Amino acid sequence: MTVELICIGDELLIGQTINTNAAWIGAELSLMGSQVAYGTVIRDDENDIHKAIDEAMDRVDVVLMTGGLGPTKDDITKKVLCDYFDCHLIQNTTVLKHVKEFFDSRKKEMLDVNIAQADVPENCTVLHNPNGTAPGMWFERNGKILVSMPGVPYEMKDIMSAEVLPRLKDLFALDSLYYRTVLTQGIGESYIADRMEVIETNLTSEGIALAYLPAPGSVRLRLSSKATEENKRRIEYYINQISELFPKNVFGMDSENLFQVVGDLLSVQEKQVGTAESCTGGAIASAFTSVPGSSTYFKGSVISYTKESKIQNLGVDEQTINDFGLVSKQVAEQMAINGKEILQVDYCISITGNAGPATNEGKEEVGIVWISIASSDRVLSKRFNFENDRSRNIKRAVLSAMNFLRCELMKINM
Repeated sequence: MTVELICIGDELLIGQTINTNAAWIGAELSLMGSQVAYGTVIRDDENDIHKAIDEAMDRVDVVLMTGGLGPTKDDITKKVLCDYFDCHLIQNTTVLKHVKEFFDSRKKEMLDVNIAQADVPENCTVLHNPNGTAPGMWFERNGKILVSMPGVPYEMKDIMSAEVLPRLKDLFALDSLYYRTVLTQGIGESYIADRMEVIETNLTSEGIALAYLPAPGSVRLRLSSKATEENKRRIEYYINQISELFPKNVFGMDSENLFQVVGDLLSVQEKQVGTAESCTGGAIASAFTSVPGSSTYFKGSVISYTKESKIQNLGVDEQTINDFGLVSKQVAEQMAINGKEILQVDYCISITGNAGPATNEGKEEVGIVWISIASSDRVLSKRFNFENDRSRNIKRAVLSAMNFLRCELMKINM
């Protein structure tokens, strides 16, 4: 089964909206044993849409379209589909009933443009949209399939999951794909590849694909193969090998979240944590509180962004700052030790650094960050050297602090 994805919308081309639909559809199709062979992003323009459909129907088995199905005048996809498949719009009573119920449940007036959402090309199969008013539409011609869906991600995902993917599975004999993703933090892909040379050679020889998926502060390793029981066993075997090779860096699998992983460890150990933050400005605290139920283990934060606030709010010794600088092991450790006492927690993470873009009083280079963890047993400190981009430095600092605490909770020597 060959597939082309056509995404319609001026907002995608001007960067106003990120095209997350393409990523999600690609991932779902890969699990089925297929993949997107071509991807096209086009304007809300009648000629462009018609041309894209014509080219796609000529070269693939299945065309999946998103966007252009809203109630406003710039949403012209239905008109183009009627022209392409030589048919007219008719009112679908089932869709109209759903649209009425949609507005009634929200106690909103239904306008004529909303009623028009129930008008669909007469020769399509209507696909129910439980989350919106624009239905999906399934067309077949000359052995080819075209499916048109709304561009709103959560509407598209429900239609794909409930209607489109099951139909495609019934029509095409596909070898479904099995994959697992190893999540790492604090090590670059080139270093991983260098240390995994033997493992990667063995993976390839056994028909298992390995993909490196880097992001600021983390790298995902995706192992995939045809979904046979033997291949599943082999992938799990290699996952164990990778985890043993990188105990400091592998923190989870698949869709796991580093913040949740750390939170679970704190919960199991019945420990509480707080933060004393400078360059991250509360971002570590925000990461903790992004996890539901974090109030059981996260107690609070002291944000001390300036020299004065470090002295006044965290009790950092001014002479220590003068001797060693704001970005130093000595200052980070005092922040952690004093923060632990102020917040009355089992662990306190402190962080001080220069996220950039300018140096601080000409002393600390951009990207230099010190992270300390104070507990009842000891104080651990680690120096990190990131890069010149402020936003990436903050993201990497947050992830590094979390992984540092994970290793401490698991008694992994950093």
